[in-house]
Amino acid sequence: MALAVAAQLLDGIGFDGPSSGQAELEEKLLPLLGVALISTLVTMFAKPVLTVLSIPFILITLGLFLLVLNALLLLFTEWLADLFDVGFHVDGFWAAFWGSIIISITTWVLDALLGVDD
Repeated sequence: MALAVAAQLLDGIGFDGPSSGQAELEEKLLPLLGVALISTLVTMFAKPVLTVLSIPFILITLGLFLLVLNALLLLFTEWLADLFDVGFHVDGFWAAFWGSIIISITTWVLDALLGVDD
């Protein structure tokens, strides 16, 4: 859901295909689910390793480097999605940066509303 919100709000993040109507929903639903799966796997496996390796930068920047790390992981997700020809694109670092912020906020709000427990 958070990825769909970021794709809707930002021009720099999106999927190939129609841009409105029923055709958009039909043609972009499976790619969205595929990218969400790729993003989940990247978050599960790559993010913890990169977070531990970047602890000095996180401490020096008082945690702001985590925003950069999330943007880089979104760009990595785009690269992996491109390998599978999903049709997902992120237009540069700044689109990934703002997209990762939107994804983080949306995920936080959904977790609060749905009451997801660890």
